[in-house]
Amino acid sequence: MNYLHTMVRVTDIEASLHFYRDALGLEVLSRRDHEAGRYTLVFLAAAGNHEAQIELTYNWPAPDGTAETYTGGRNFGHVAYAVDDIYATCQRLMDHGVTISRPPRDGRMAFVRSPDGISIELLNKGGARPPAEPWTSMPNVGSW
Repeated sequence: MNYLHTMVRVTDIEASLHFYRDALGLEVLSRRDHEAGRYTLVFLAAAGNHEAQIELTYNWPAPDGTAETYTGGRNFGHVAYAVDDIYATCQRLMDHGVTISRPPRDGRMAFVRSPDGISIELLNKGGARPPAEPWTSMPNVGSW
């Protein structure tokens, strides 16, 4: 048995790509727009680690413009990534307008949320970095 991917439904494909690709730094492996089924699938993964993929599923709005709404992102749990530098990663995310829900005060772990409320855990590779400002003074924001 092989792990394939984790699928999350998204409400805005461009906002989600801005988050997962541009801010978080994942690579787009493929994108398929299915006209007949009215949905788009985008598969992403961390550079050099295509075994752990995330699938973004975007269901297009109905012809009358109504779109599905998704709730309960918190009961999903979270997606976790190991990063080379937790501080640099969090700074890049903030530079892209992402709120750090649980800052890396301990130099080891942070949480952010996707545009659809999916919780993303970031863990520093190789253990904790020395505590540093502004991270040690930042409060939690919302839920994570």
